[in-house]
Amino acid sequence: MAKTPTDFVLRPFEGLPGEPDWVALKELVPAATATARTTKGHGARDVVVTTVLPQAWPALHRSDGVVLLALQTGTSSGDSSRDLSQALLAALDAEPGTAIESIGLPTAGPRLQDVLDTSVPFEVTVRESFDYWLASDVERTSDLDAAIEEADAGIIDTVKLGGVEAAYWARLGAKEFLRWAQPHDEQVVLDALARLHARRASGFDGSKFVGYFRSSGIVVPVWELARGSEADDIEAPVAAFAPAFAEALANDAPLDANERRARAGLVARQVTLR
Repeated sequence: MAKTPTDFVLRPFEGLPGEPDWVALKELVPAATATARTTKGHGARDVVVTTVLPQAWPALHRSDGVVLLALQTGTSSGDSSRDLSQALLAALDAEPGTAIESIGLPTAGPRLQDVLDTSVPFEVTVRESFDYWLASDVERTSDLDAAIEEADAGIIDTVKLGGVEAAYWARLGAKEFLRWAQPHDEQVVLDALARLHARRASGFDGSKFVGYFRSSGIVVPVWELARGSEADDIEAPVAAFAPAFAEALANDAPLDANERRARAGLVARQVTLR
């Protein structure tokens, strides 16, 4: 049964391939694209999922026929998946060269999980420029170049790690961080972090676990890295840390007293993005 527009969905991207990456592109990554495709019932059309489009458009049917769906837009209901699905379907129906500038309040209808082929991997490419907004056949003018340059100025240096899923290095001001979105239930992730933190094993090679975000129903732990660390510098340490993290995630034994104290401290560090 279709949900009504007032229904709140805690994990709107649950059931889609790459759920943590959907959340990362929606909340953390400034410029990136990812692959998706609609089901045969919706035309088996390739879709470019992107972090943002000009003027916060929800979607764009580019002049060359490419359809782009933006994640960093204002939501109209309690279910981001339905909002995005409505924007996507509107873009698919629109003529090439048409921007979907707003969608209003969605009515009950299909969600992304109903519209997208979930067998297609959600493969992310982090971008250094928003020039992909433009079709290759668009004549570049000084005004267009200036607009792209202005948008590019706000891009924060970000790199997706290759050794683990949904982990992003970012340089924020003079500091570097790792933000690693997790596909597991929130309580499982917090218990795992508490187990590691209680035995002072929640960091890796000069890094320090500093807290976590909550967004779209999943947890995004954050580590502050050694000053000046590049993404390549932490690939091996994060890969080496991953088995201990996985082991802690799989441990369903009750927390001991030290772990409970550590968990209480972690909860105090949470920030809910959305």
